[in-house]
Amino acid sequence: MGDSVKSAVRPAVKVPPGTLPFAAAAVGECEGRRPRGRPAGRCATRDDLVQAGIGIFTEQGFASTGIDAVLREVGVPKGSFYHYFASKEEFGLAVIDGYARHYDDKLARQFGDARIAPLDRFGGFLVEARRGMRKHGFRKGCLVGNLGQEFGCAHEMFAKRLAAVLKGWQRVVGACLREAQAAGELAATADVDKLAKLFWIGWEGAVMRARLERSSRPLDIFMEFYLAQLRPT
Repeated sequence: MGDSVKSAVRPAVKVPPGTLPFAAAAVGECEGRRPRGRPAGRCATRDDLVQAGIGIFTEQGFASTGIDAVLREVGVPKGSFYHYFASKEEFGLAVIDGYARHYDDKLARQFGDARIAPLDRFGGFLVEARRGMRKHGFRKGCLVGNLGQEFGCAHEMFAKRLAAVLKGWQRVVGACLREAQAAGELAATADVDKLAKLFWIGWEGAVMRARLERSSRPLDIFMEFYLAQLRPT
């Protein structure tokens, strides 16, 4: 969750139909063929703004970040911002969508790797998350979790978008847990949907605590406890 998200605006890898519907719905006009009549550099500049927004919002939050900071990062004049986005709120939603596409790609790769036993995939996810948070000095964490804490229910449009992202992530983990059931790693009676939701509730809390403590230990503690509850005794 703490990596630089340099590929944030790339299309996500293909995943089974119905697994990540939000990712497909979030694709903007800059995915695929350039719209007729638009300048060739328009989509590239828009994507640069989204990528810069991901990094800045993840570290500083949405409300406390002015558009000027994003424009300075990209090197675009302030007057050009509204050529790409009607408002800061529209830009914020585009940033969430860009981050979601990047993370959908990551989750599909980590939790859908058939070469690795289903429950062992959680360990790979932990290793990469730990590495990313350390790389950025525990300043960033997860954009979705950070904005969820910032907005709560105060901004309905953002809350709905963030909730949709989390539900998509839950489906990916749920698919992995169903594979674990089929492989005999997880009890057949386990409620996979609840376990997938529990994972993200606990993981987002662990990421927040890791930022506060400037340590990956909260991530390790949560994952150790979570996996201990999954494996049959």
